[in-house]
Amino acid sequence: MADEKREGGLSAPIRYPLNQHGEKFYDKPDLHQELERVYDICHGCRRCVSLCNSFPTLFDLVDNSESMEVDGVAVADYQKVVDQCYLCDLCYLTKCPYVPPHEWNLDFPHLMLRAKIVNYEDGNSKFRDRLITSTDMVGKAATLPIINGIVNAAKENRTVRGILEKALDIHQDAWLPAYARPTLQDSLSKAVGQTDSSAPQNGKVLLFASCYCNFNEPGVGESLYKVLRHNDVTVSLMAREHCCGMPKLELGDLRSVEMLMQKNIPELYEKAKEGWDIIAAVPSCVLMFKQELPLLYPDDERVKAVAKAFKDPFEYLSKMHKAGKLNTEFKNNLGNVTYHVACHQRVQNIGPKTRQILELIPGTVVKSIERCSGHDGTYAVKKESREFANKIVAPIVRQIKQQTPDHFGSDCPVAGRHIETNLANGQEHEHPLQLLCKAYSI
Repeated sequence: MADEKREGGLSAPIRYPLNQHGEKFYDKPDLHQELERVYDICHGCRRCVSLCNSFPTLFDLVDNSESMEVDGVAVADYQKVVDQCYLCDLCYLTKCPYVPPHEWNLDFPHLMLRAKIVNYEDGNSKFRDRLITSTDMVGKAATLPIINGIVNAAKENRTVRGILEKALDIHQDAWLPAYARPTLQDSLSKAVGQTDSSAPQNGKVLLFASCYCNFNEPGVGESLYKVLRHNDVTVSLMAREHCCGMPKLELGDLRSVEMLMQKNIPELYEKAKEGWDIIAAVPSCVLMFKQELPLLYPDDERVKAVAKAFKDPFEYLSKMHKAGKLNTEFKNNLGNVTYHVACHQRVQNIGPKTRQILELIPGTVVKSIERCSGHDGTYAVKKESREFANKIVAPIVRQIKQQTPDHFGSDCPVAGRHIETNLANGQEHEHPLQLLCKAYSI
């Protein structure tokens, strides 16, 4: 008990279910009371000031108030802090000394999530945000014949981008991903069907394509497939995959999250029961199934089973290496690699698995950067937040410029592209899975 009452206790952080069906979850006075309580603790601590713009926003509100305390901040301004949070989770798992089991029971990201959900239920979301978080719908439309070429041309057209900024507040200078034809699922379905399942295998993996890899950067997913097959792992695809739900969760749209969960979980559960490991190349998708869905649906045994089966790619490869099954016959060295640790991989508590696997490659030196890139999938493209996203990524860019690596990359593809855009020296982000393919020469 003593450990629970002191700052920086030795007990591991405990994450409690969100309790979105609780009696007071949507009660605004209760929510505002909890926001005031947590804001007051954060104001007295301030060690998270460098993580994202939520904390500078809060501290500026406090410092500019008449009392210079949280009680001087208007309740109507509480949402300004919420709007700057994109649920990277770093404050909870890397900075805050007051997380459970501490008696103050502070879970800043999930309090922000609760506020986002209440705000969404009040009808305060923007059409832009509902649109850009509908990744399945937009991806399917943008990869249709003819439309695909129009969409990709339009995103590079300054006139169109200017119109897009005025109409939807999507910043005209923000990097936007292209849409690919064929999609990852289209390109891999034939190869997966030709795999000889009777041959000796080192494991069996269901590859969750993810919206981003499927529609925007299939090369990342193809690299994951190549690495797994190079290591004699059987790979399968879902018969019908849907978005993991993370974009809708960050919007506060729990109805869509539940709908997507009900579409994905049955098939994933059957694979988990059959002993398949499940892997996605995008850390946010892995975290959604590993952490967020179990906290939303703590009594659903299917969700628990899927969470146990879900793994980060390099977590899986590390497990293979420990079992003596990983192919370490690399053909090429990578020289100096600067590796950005994605937030949603970092908070999975799996350790530096990507760096450890890359360091197995002879003649390769890996330098890690553990800072948020500030992209969040949508935060860096919005007109009102792009400036903050660029400020957050600036320390990463400075380190890469100082290190002048042969390669740089991130486990999060959009974080990598955001870094690349701000680096602006012509060097392209390379996903660690793509670097692994280079080392294998596959």
